[in-house]
Amino acid sequence: QVQLVESGGDSVQAGGSLRLSCVVSRSGFKHNNVYMGWLRQAPGKEPEGVAAIATDGTTRYADSVKGRFTISKDNAKNTLYLQMNSLEPEDTAMYYCAADSSEFPLKWIPADWVPAFPHRGQGTQVTVSS
Repeated sequence: QVQLVESGGDSVQAGGSLRLSCVVSRSGFKHNNVYMGWLRQAPGKEPEGVAAIATDGTTRYADSVKGRFTISKDNAKNTLYLQMNSLEPEDTAMYYCAADSSEFPLKWIPADWVPAFPHRGQGTQVTVSS
């Protein structure tokens, strides 16, 4: 069974930084080519794909976070990260990491695919105050 466990959420002031982490269990994926991402959901809003990283490390971001957020992974530690800089009150949301797999490697994954990934963690809350 695939398990994803997020951590790192906190309350910060606007302009601050946070780094989210997500430990991913590698067992349970249907295929060997695993790709991952981050999504967020604010109260009363639809889930938003924030960032995605393909098997080869190619990244894609939502326009709203481009230049401020960086997604990365450490395969040796089975950990996905989201470095968030220059945080804004509009970034306040529950953040989830998510994952999916494919039979063949995909060159890149659009960030807006992430909310549809079948595997998702429990989330970590990020609150940004002005």
